[in-house]
Amino acid sequence: MKLTARRRFSVALYCLLALGVSWMGYQHSAAQTRAPKRAPLTTNVPVEPRLLQALRYRNIGPHRGGRVTAVAGHRRQPHTFYMGATGGGVWKTTDAGITWVNVSDGFFETPSIGAIAVAESDPNVVYVATGSGAIRSNVILGKGIYKSVDAGRTWKHIGLREAGQINDLHVHPTNANVAWAAVQGNPFADGPERGVYRTKDGGATWQKVLFVNNQTGFVSLAVNPSNPNEIYAGAWRAQRKPWTIISGGPADEGGIYKSLDGGDNWVHLTTGLPTGLVGKVDLDISVANPLRVYAILEADKGEGGVYVSEDAGAQWKLVNKTGNLIARPFYYTYINADPTNADVVYVNNLGFYKSTDAAKSFRPIATPHGDNHRMWINPDNPDVFIQSNDGGANVTLNGGRSWSTIYNQPTAEIYQVAVDNQFPYHVYGAQQDNTTLIVPSKPPTDDGVDDPIQLWRSGPGCETGPIIPSPRNPKIVYGACKGEVYRGNQETGQTASYWVHPQIVTVTTRKIFCIAFSASRRWTFRRTIRACFITART
Repeated sequence: MKLTARRRFSVALYCLLALGVSWMGYQHSAAQTRAPKRAPLTTNVPVEPRLLQALRYRNIGPHRGGRVTAVAGHRRQPHTFYMGATGGGVWKTTDAGITWVNVSDGFFETPSIGAIAVAESDPNVVYVATGSGAIRSNVILGKGIYKSVDAGRTWKHIGLREAGQINDLHVHPTNANVAWAAVQGNPFADGPERGVYRTKDGGATWQKVLFVNNQTGFVSLAVNPSNPNEIYAGAWRAQRKPWTIISGGPADEGGIYKSLDGGDNWVHLTTGLPTGLVGKVDLDISVANPLRVYAILEADKGEGGVYVSEDAGAQWKLVNKTGNLIARPFYYTYINADPTNADVVYVNNLGFYKSTDAAKSFRPIATPHGDNHRMWINPDNPDVFIQSNDGGANVTLNGGRSWSTIYNQPTAEIYQVAVDNQFPYHVYGAQQDNTTLIVPSKPPTDDGVDDPIQLWRSGPGCETGPIIPSPRNPKIVYGACKGEVYRGNQETGQTASYWVHPQIVTVTTRKIFCIAFSASRRWTFRRTIRACFITART
């Protein structure tokens, strides 16, 4: 049977990786004293359900924050904030981030949060849209919108269950029964659920007031507090495929739309905006000067960057195309205007940036963690705001000079879990945008510790993982990180690392296909295995 070129390469690569893993195993086993053979470990043994009935889940940590893409607050409660994690639900603080309490467990069908909005007219009314819009390779689907009328103590599902990811949500500034939602849609499929939705009865019913097509949804909204009939919406074609992400579409579909009647009618704004492919869009209105609107757009042809309109969206100008403001745009791309100074604007991206000259230049502000997402600024005191990133949510009361900690939020996204055979056993996992972790299943002594952080430690590898302890010797732990494989000794603290990937591809004859596989310690060449395969080439 003849093999296609792709199949020949796949077979060769598979065999090559098998050779590499076998060689690494041989190197380690040869260096160790041979132990007597033991019976193979038994797995997948059925357990009687009645034996598990008395078991209860308990949190063993780590209390190290995970990715947060939704935050909110209220102007009359300067120390109260909400955050929505992409895998940990909704949390609330009433002491400016010193402590956080989960308020969504037992009510929500999904832990992925896309947006939070507190009604300005009544801080007891809180809307939460599920389904984070930062659709990286790990995505949890949204399940619609929830509403609380008692400041988060209880919640009710109020619709849009099939909407998928809902990335933005705004409440009318004087009428808590009116709200708008930007529905991004199912990230894995086309669908008619995409669009901008509006409720006029507190969520009892929702009306789709803006729709482009089954591929293009909406990712952002901006409502003018002084005239809530004036609304801007950012359209984005975004989907995840097993092999890639689609971020962007034709400019005549994506970009910025505007309504002057609360969403009944819309116009597509184009003057001065990109004309080719347009990707993710975020925007904000300057409360200090509502004629000024800021937008940050992903676009091709060098047209991506920060745009400013001085005439309520009629015309736009690209004022800053600095690369670090629009890096990895499908994942970040957030802009927020200071509510008291029209020239002050913030951009959240890989870094966190502030401009004091209407976006002409920016300076970085340090945050407790990188990969920055959303923020909410107190309209009466812009030095008070909450900002979120891949490490959690942090509060500042002094304009970003100091922050609350992210080490009090058990919201880490753990990509996989493994346990060892110690007693008490340890639990292993890889945290998104962080290190691998090793956490004891119970404290090693009954004396307690000053802080739970003293009990857990980082292991070999990184966020991609996996991290796996040796079933024979838990002091030996294996980890992985984006093509690099680690073997760590927890007793000595030493770690060896190897790059595992094909490095040379050659064709020696018309029928021989060869790949050289290199396994090397970090910075030090170790050995190359050359594997050749007879192919059906003619």
